[in-house]
Amino acid sequence: MNIAALRERIDSALQHETEHGTLAAELAGRIDGLHRAIRLPCADAPGTLLRFVRAYVDEVPELVEAAASVATEAGIDAQIKPVLRLAEEFFLNPPQMMEGHEGLEALLDEAYLAHRLVEEVNDRYIAHFGQPLIPLDTTVANLVAHQLIGEPFANQLDAAVHHASETLLDPQIFSSESANVYRAQLTSPQLSAAWHNWPCLSRQLGVELQLNQ
Repeated sequence: MNIAALRERIDSALQHETEHGTLAAELAGRIDGLHRAIRLPCADAPGTLLRFVRAYVDEVPELVEAAASVATEAGIDAQIKPVLRLAEEFFLNPPQMMEGHEGLEALLDEAYLAHRLVEEVNDRYIAHFGQPLIPLDTTVANLVAHQLIGEPFANQLDAAVHHASETLLDPQIFSSESANVYRAQLTSPQLSAAWHNWPCLSRQLGVELQLNQ
């Protein structure tokens, strides 16, 4: 995995935002149009959203690296890593549909693709192993990012993720001998305790999704 190249692209986008403030201005104008289920602190809603996007984008290299590490440990890296490389490719060589976007705004779109692709892998991993590939919960963060990107473009990104995951992920990889050996190790209490310490990404950043309204 080319984690260094991912970091370089992110650093460049963060520098662009520092110099131009393009995304900050864009987010400030979107707050009133966000779904009412998204809860932001009243004192600094625009700043919270900008910090959310920065962290959401910045999380991608660690997310991909962690998923690759666990896939190797589970003995399914030959099948999982092509999917993770595609997530990486979304970042380094974005699809044609991204044309016209730049800076941190462009990386929000690309980070959404990468996060959603890992989420698809995670969902299948949970179905077969009973727990996630990686412990960081990005489900709510992805829903918030979907809102910030806006429809119908976010739906187009979802369709691209679905097509990629259906094409690349074979359910049989989870029944291999190496996967079964790994499955037997997942009852470790030390592993369970360590994973409970990982926070929900959106909650950590002060962005909540309240669905009982």
